[in-house]
Amino acid sequence: MSELKGYIEKIFENKPSKIVISKPAKKQSDFKKITVNLMPKFYQIAKYTEKQVFHENITSDKIAQRCFEIMENDFQQLNAWTDEKEIFITVSKKGKLFCKEKRITANSSCPSTVEHNRKKQYILPEGEIIEPLVDMGIFTKEGKVVQSMYDKYKQINRFIEIIDDSIRQQDYKKLNIIDFGCGKSYLTFIVYYYLTEIKKIDATIIGLDLKKDVIEKCNKAAEKYGYKNLRFELGDINGYKCPFDVDMVITLHACDTATDFALYNAVNWGAKMIFSVPCCQHELNSQIKTDNLSLLTRYGIIQEKFSALLTDSIRGNLLEYCGYKTQLLEFIDFAHTPKNILIRATLKQNPSKASKEKALCEVQKALEEFNVSPTLYNLLIK
Repeated sequence: MSELKGYIEKIFENKPSKIVISKPAKKQSDFKKITVNLMPKFYQIAKYTEKQVFHENITSDKIAQRCFEIMENDFQQLNAWTDEKEIFITVSKKGKLFCKEKRITANSSCPSTVEHNRKKQYILPEGEIIEPLVDMGIFTKEGKVVQSMYDKYKQINRFIEIIDDSIRQQDYKKLNIIDFGCGKSYLTFIVYYYLTEIKKIDATIIGLDLKKDVIEKCNKAAEKYGYKNLRFELGDINGYKCPFDVDMVITLHACDTATDFALYNAVNWGAKMIFSVPCCQHELNSQIKTDNLSLLTRYGIIQEKFSALLTDSIRGNLLEYCGYKTQLLEFIDFAHTPKNILIRATLKQNPSKASKEKALCEVQKALEEFNVSPTLYNLLIK
């Protein structure tokens, strides 16, 4: 079997992205198939029975030996995929070894290659031990995504990607952040991890909430994780006095007009970035009235949905008026699963007076048409 070991060692010299070991030599074999996947810092072995899968993480310097041990006497076939080729190893029942290679082309139908090309490189990579994700039940203790939590894993990464889009072109060394209505603060911990561990930014974050027990729990968790510049305070969004110059404001699920007070504070502080996912938008729904566009208010469900869209459109324009480049993005919320709108706003260096006036004019025309008086407009303009 020294020849088999030599082949396997040669395969790993090319850093294969995936290996499949199959065709058990014995019918009573415990495992039906073995897969080996390249992770950011190690190789992960998955051993499949009829009903279960068992995982094992192996460092790069030991993976060839481990694959040889698995293959020896127990399996008759090994397929490996690198960026350029697929390698086949088969062992006959008499122990004769066969090995061949096939170049991978753009039209190759190899399932491993398709999976490799399709697999997204997430900012929060699988294989890293990220304690908040483990405590949330999204990662196992080994850093593997729990299959039933994969959607939440993708959604959290999506939110981090939205933040990353705003900061990656800037050379930020330090950021001060307020998270309004932080709740259990799952995302607050992830943002702190992303900024300090991945981006190497000196970040200070304050999470603000009205629930005393939640604040106490979150402060204990921050201490447990060693997040020394992350703390949580009991307080209301309206009238909060911030102890530092604010670079970023995050507000998720601030109900109804609480979002408006958060955005108002962010504007007053001159925050460079704003990330807001509003919810429970009832204010305009109770006010809206129009003669010219009564079709939008005839049916209750349509009026409710339109009122929410109108609310966020007005908020976006008011932020433009205040000098922000504003985008309204579709965001699948990680807590509740429905599609929401996320408001992303970044402070412009030199916003034109004409664009600001246009944004305000559009808001005022909408207010006149639908006979509404939104809180953010009253806070900023009146």
